[in-house]
Amino acid sequence: MAEVVEFRVPTGSARTLLVWGLEPNPSLEHSLFSVFSRFGLLYSLRAHSNAAVAGPGFYAVVKFYSAADASRAQRACHGHSLFQEAPVKVCLCTKQSGFQQQVLALSSTKCQELANHYLGFSGWSSRILTLQNVSGLDGERKEVGKPSQRQSVKFLCAMEVTVPSHGVCSRGVALGEADVEDGEGPLQFLTATRRAQKLAVGKALSSSFQKILLVVLENGKVTVEYNCCQEEPTDLLTEEELKGLIEVNDLSLEQFDLDEEEGEEVLSDLSLEEELLQLADAS
Repeated sequence: MAEVVEFRVPTGSARTLLVWGLEPNPSLEHSLFSVFSRFGLLYSLRAHSNAAVAGPGFYAVVKFYSAADASRAQRACHGHSLFQEAPVKVCLCTKQSGFQQQVLALSSTKCQELANHYLGFSGWSSRILTLQNVSGLDGERKEVGKPSQRQSVKFLCAMEVTVPSHGVCSRGVALGEADVEDGEGPLQFLTATRRAQKLAVGKALSSSFQKILLVVLENGKVTVEYNCCQEEPTDLLTEEELKGLIEVNDLSLEQFDLDEEEGEEVLSDLSLEEELLQLADAS
């Protein structure tokens, strides 16, 4: 059976493990990472101290990109001591907040990490189609009577990601913005400019990956598909048309103003504590 892995923050209980019965350890998260990363790429791993009513000790939340990897890790690790004297208990999470079902884009760094894991470092490539300063194109004006106020440096980037062995090519367009105070020196302006450029490139790269689906087969092989449902009007433009689009004065930037790179995974610590207590009582 094949599993689809998207370039988005993984959601659902099937990809999240709850590990408890952990003993104090100065390198607890490192030890946990060494164990669980053997089963597949991890999105996140966090260790927490138990609530007072649960007694001393620690528990951890381990999130995989792949539900199959999480399932293999659960079966292999449950009831084993791993790196400590006492055995640990590992189960799939069943209680998670509704916010976690929101579809959040991965940051550009996480996207590259996921692509390298499944496709290899040479299995994909990216290039900037255009990166242009669009500051002021949205009608931004100074307010009269205010001697000093923040202004924005804005760059719009169009990026292309290609997976040549699968014939997949995906584009992303995004806006990067950084504030600069009136009267600040050229060094501060240059810093803001570089930050806006970096944000634009990172968001555009992330946007490109959102249209790519990794299909992991049961034998471990990976195929790649283009998700046309995520296609945008700008994806159909040539490079020349795209450059011309962002040079016009009536450009609406809102459509390209994506959220900040990678929202934190939304895990309810309260619900996990409650689940931990219920599991402890049941055992």
